[in-house]
Amino acid sequence: MCRVVDLQQAVLAKNDATAHTLRAELAARGTAIVNLLSSPGSGKTALLERELLLARRRSVPVAALTADLATENDATRLARSGVPVKQVLTDGLCHLEAGMLGGHLRGWLPDDTRLLFVENVGNLVCPASYDLGETLRVVLASVTEGEDKPLKYPTAFGLAHLVLVTKTDIAEAVEFDEAAFRANVERINPGVEIVHTSARRGEGIGELLDRALAAADGAPVHTPVMARRPAAPGPGHGHPHPHGPDHEHDHAHGPDEVGTSHHDDGAARPDGAGAMARTRS
Repeated sequence: MCRVVDLQQAVLAKNDATAHTLRAELAARGTAIVNLLSSPGSGKTALLERELLLARRRSVPVAALTADLATENDATRLARSGVPVKQVLTDGLCHLEAGMLGGHLRGWLPDDTRLLFVENVGNLVCPASYDLGETLRVVLASVTEGEDKPLKYPTAFGLAHLVLVTKTDIAEAVEFDEAAFRANVERINPGVEIVHTSARRGEGIGELLDRALAAADGAPVHTPVMARRPAAPGPGHGHPHPHGPDHEHDHAHGPDEVGTSHHDDGAARPDGAGAMARTRS
């Protein structure tokens, strides 16, 4: 078990160093990454589509990269906004890594991009511990998922700079307890802002864009308690991502996955050319 833990720590340390470099490179050209994490079916694609449309109407140069295990459905939907969109198919990998992301951006991301929205793989476990070089990390939870979601996935919610509640138009129908959800978020990530949204009714549309632009312009973002812990030594390890009880990297893999090979592949190849990721423009 110690060997597995050591390997995980080495992979994450290397990812953090790559993320640090990517963040600096993008900042130098005036681009900020917004990393969106959620469970499958949370409504983040619908919300992101509305935000991209609004950005285009405001003449804000944005782009979106979306990651899924299979299908190009989300990229097709987001492309309707008219902004540059790229689909990454991970072929079983449960998250994006900084090296993968950097490789997919080269030669594709327009030079004038102000914000790059990254729709991470629908999963609140694996993506939670991987820094992508983001300026703003956002976790979304729909009203249908249960008020205890933050307690079940403390790393994802504990490292968020912003929490979005989605599908609020059906909150009453599913008996969503807003006070209980807010209390659970506060328990895991004290002081983090919670924004309520409904892509269907337009509630809260523009809030994400406004906060992302503010962060890109240098406005301070919320500092989660979990991120205040001392970082492990290593180059560029200035954006710590501690491992909560929900982060188990010795989890079972699918039939096309072998042990930790996916993690090694993405982290060890900073050009993002890992064999387990394919790209669609």
